[in-house]
This record gives sequence, C-alpha cells and structure tokens, in this order.
Amino acid sequence: MRTLPIFSVSVLLAAVLLPAPRATAAGPVAPPAAKAAACLSVEDGWIRLPPAPRPMLAGFGRIANRCSEVQVVVAARSARFGEVSLHETRVVDGVSRMRELERLVVAPAGEALLQPGGLHLMLMQPDAALANGERVPLVLVLEGGHEVDAILVVAGQAPQRTGGE
Repeated sequence: MRTLPIFSVSVLLAAVLLPAPRATAAGPVAPPAAKAAACLSVEDGWIRLPPAPRPMLAGFGRIANRCSEVQVVVAARSARFGEVSLHETRVVDGVSRMRELERLVVAPAGEALLQPGGLHLMLMQPDAALANGERVPLVLVLEGGHEVDAILVVAGQAPQRTGGE
C-alpha cells in the first residue's frame, strides 16, 4: 500500500471540500476588499512645489469613500519617495504639533480632507527634484491589505476642486 505525505493529503482534501469560486453572467464575483478599493479614491491630489529641492514634502487632497462600509487607510507609499506616512497637525496649548497616524478611518459616503495645517501625507526622501505639473503615483493600503492607486500632481497651490460641489 502506498502512502501520501500529510501535505499532499491536505491539499487534496482542500480541493475537494472547499467551494469553488462562483461566477455570474457578468464574470467572477469580486471579493469584498476589491469592491472596497473600487469605491475609495483620492481626488484633487497634489504635492506642494517647494521653492528648492527638499528632503520632505507634503501631499494633500481628498480621500473619498463611496463605499457602504467604513474604510481604513493603514499605510501609503510611492515609488518616488523613500517613505510616505499619514500625519495630522493640531494646535495643542497654542503650539502646532504634528503626529503620525497609524489608521485613518473614512466613514461610508464620507471623505477625509488632506490640507495644509491638518491631515496630510508626509513624503520623505524624494528620489529626485519634482517639477511643476509632474504626476506622482501614490498607493494607499487599506486594512485587510487591499491597495488603492492614486496620482498626486505637483503644483504651487491647491488645484481647483473637482466633483461634489
């Protein structure tokens, strides 16, 4: 009698016992995380153009949640920067203080406004000087691991707001 290794038996049992992915006439059913990312977006994203190259810049815009459930941003990254993080500036006892956020909760049908003096992205260690009008890729990582792609445009001032108004 021939015996199979435990790993092989486990794989065979999983193939037999686990349900197959379902599909509809429109195609495969998207997992919940994919649906969440499809309804979360960065709008009017921009990076303030510095007067001279700097090792640290700030990114702004709106993170809009058109989902029916809360979405939580837990990280951000960009190929153009060595490190990207979410920060919040608050005035405490008359002193402006900045702190890193581990989680940014965006309510259903809500938005998080990233603006100077408030919530913002800290963009550290750029790989090169940025130029006015340049489009910089950004990725937001959601709780659960799904990712949302976005673009931040380099500009001297905030762009005119699009949508929603």
